[in-house]
Amino acid sequence: MPKDVILTPEGLTNLKSELEHLSTTRRREVAGRIKEAREFGDISENAEYDDAKNEQAMLEARIALLEEKLRSATVIDASDLGTDVVRVGSIVHVKDEAGKSNKYTIVGSAEARPAEMKLSNESPVGKALLGRKRGEEVTFSTPRGERRLKITKIDVGR
Repeated sequence: MPKDVILTPEGLTNLKSELEHLSTTRRREVAGRIKEAREFGDISENAEYDDAKNEQAMLEARIALLEEKLRSATVIDASDLGTDVVRVGSIVHVKDEAGKSNKYTIVGSAEARPAEMKLSNESPVGKALLGRKRGEEVTFSTPRGERRLKITKIDVGR
């Protein structure tokens, strides 16, 4: 039983465009590599053929995964969200113990990109922030120990 995938409209668009690219352009490229490798002769000892077939298998697995995510996706419309409570799709402004400010966007796990400050609702920080209100302090565990953040503002995404 697949778990529900929570996506923002932007995340849905990104997944659809990746699926489109993989199932058209990349499939053609890999098929071309397989055809070219076959022309080298005996495929039983053909490294190029084996490599192309492995790439094809990984490509098809990724396509199947994306199709499954899209089938079970729930799209969160940020314009329907309020700014009273942190939800998936919220942009949360926080301050840490040292007074440093950060801005996190809470997204579903399929869209998480920590380097872009897009945190999964399943991550320690995301879980701690969900359901909280402006002014609240949250505590969560990290590999470096307990951390505390204070929510200073809640916005909605585009």
